Amino acid sequence: MATQEQKRKAMAQTGLYLAVITAILIAANILAAGMFQRIDVTKAQRHTLSEGSGRLIRSLKGPLQVDAYVQTGLAHLDVFVRDLTDLLKEYQRSGKEKFQYTIIEPNTDELRQRAKDAGLQETAFAAETGEDQAAISQGYMGLVFKYGSEKAVIPYLQPARNEGLEFWISNKVREIRDKADDIKHRIGVVTGKDELKLTDQNLIARQGRQGSPSMKSILEQAFPYYKIEDIDLKGGDQPIDADLAGLVITQPQKEYSEKELRRIDEFLMRGDKALALYVSAVNIKPQDATMMATLDLHGLDKLVSGYGIDIKKNAVFDHGAQFRIPVMTASGAVAWIRHPGLAHVVNDPRFDEKERPLDTSFAGFFRMDEVAFPFPSSLELLPSKQPSDVKLYAVARTTPASSVETGTSVSMKLRDQWSPKPPHESRIIAAVAEGKLKSAFSPNADVKPNERAPKPSRVLVISSSQFLTNPFAYAGNGPEMGPQFQMFGGVGGDQQLQMIAQPYAQKFLTNTILSFKNTLDWMSGDVDLLAASAKILGDPNLSYASIDKPSVSATDDEAAAHKKDEEFRGKRRSLQRQVQWTVTLGAPLAFAFFGIGRWRWRNQRRDQRNA
Repeated sequence: MATQEQKRKAMAQTGLYLAVITAILIAANILAAGMFQRIDVTKAQRHTLSEGSGRLIRSLKGPLQVDAYVQTGLAHLDVFVRDLTDLLKEYQRSGKEKFQYTIIEPNTDELRQRAKDAGLQETAFAAETGEDQAAISQGYMGLVFKYGSEKAVIPYLQPARNEGLEFWISNKVREIRDKADDIKHRIGVVTGKDELKLTDQNLIARQGRQGSPSMKSILEQAFPYYKIEDIDLKGGDQPIDADLAGLVITQPQKEYSEKELRRIDEFLMRGDKALALYVSAVNIKPQDATMMATLDLHGLDKLVSGYGIDIKKNAVFDHGAQFRIPVMTASGAVAWIRHPGLAHVVNDPRFDEKERPLDTSFAGFFRMDEVAFPFPSSLELLPSKQPSDVKLYAVARTTPASSVETGTSVSMKLRDQWSPKPPHESRIIAAVAEGKLKSAFSPNADVKPNERAPKPSRVLVISSSQFLTNPFAYAGNGPEMGPQFQMFGGVGGDQQLQMIAQPYAQKFLTNTILSFKNTLDWMSGDVDLLAASAKILGDPNLSYASIDKPSVSATDDEAAAHKKDEEFRGKRRSLQRQVQWTVTLGAPLAFAFFGIGRWRWRNQRRDQRNA
């Protein structure tokens, strides 16, 4: 048996250890209080302020005051207010004297009236407190921004969703800064070609709706610091406004003249300009449920090939991507709609830089896990067309199971079976040229551009004719009747396509809108807030690096593709069970083995001392 002396010695050592650990904890807390810093290992930096937001605050010419009106008293509200306060502290820490905030809980009539006068919306907050019971709290949860003589408001914050909080705060700061400091971002959109318009109300099915959002209305409401202007080339008789930051070209239905193309080239050759084209050879008329496409590039290939990006006159069908969306049938069952004419490009980190399907470092697709490219044509990079210091690179590709169709027309109508035509290979469907670009044309008597841009310019080609819209609403909606007929809702159209348009919008349109907004940032040279924009996206699904995704070949029919999907899901469920039991039993068993081993080791040492 151990002597009294040994027991006293063990107690003294234990007391010493506890004293040392306590001292370490106290010192760590003191240091943390003096120089607090989070370590965020999440992919999108969800728990720390992005550097772009910090630079935005430091760019302010004067102080910005944020009044945060909050409601507490329910568990989920308290958690949200804590997260909001932590985020505002990070803004303050990054901006120092340029960012100040005040937390206000309007618990008096005076404060409630002040919140209402500021433009905040009073809301009812509910939380379950037990079976068939709920607690209701009425109050405000919003932000008021004051900068110089300007004021802006976020009238309502959603406590249930805080992943995009930094995005909306930084977005509002940018809005009020640009308005107060007279900073303008003018982007021109070429019109007069019967083009797909940003004002078209084809993002969702219009049936039974009074009015419908358009890409332009969303931009004007959420990102008002961008001024989108219609630009009529008027046959190329006049130069394009040199004060524009960039030009956007959407899918046309009419031919571009050479003189018009030369004016676009002249604009780019001024330097520090940008051109984004959302075009392909696949032309489908709006409100055409037959979805019969004609193949025509309308002369734009003559322009972009000069910058080293050649658009092919074809339609790409990606049979490997297996674009699918679920649709509820009349019987209540779920049917999967498949369309290889819509390329579903998914980020896959297992590919190297030259083969990756989606370049998530590029501004337009920054940190996105998937993007839909409706009705693409293939692109070819032509490095010989530009000087060696101009960078040409692909930012989106199809899978290797892609085929193309050529000719004058091709049907894009939904069908049960698709007949792939070899050869099959991966195709580039989005590409970038940037640098001091060389002119795409030699000068003539009418238009004389610079031979090379004096400063870097940028060209983006997204070879998808309906990237900026919902292809099923575009084809399936009835005609727009005008504001005087809004009371009647949507009239006409194809009900099947409108039914499919809803799940398409839910799955893909958030990424489409953010991609376009991020591309406008790239065009204007303001990419600081890309990291903040990425935070509005939901957390990606778990990836299973040890399980290969189903390899669907171009010749697989629906039954074969479904069988491979089921096999993949089975392997995934098996891995999930392994992880579940490892987490459930692995850690306790490890601690048990450690405890048994330590117990036996201490018994052996005690026996050795007593021997």
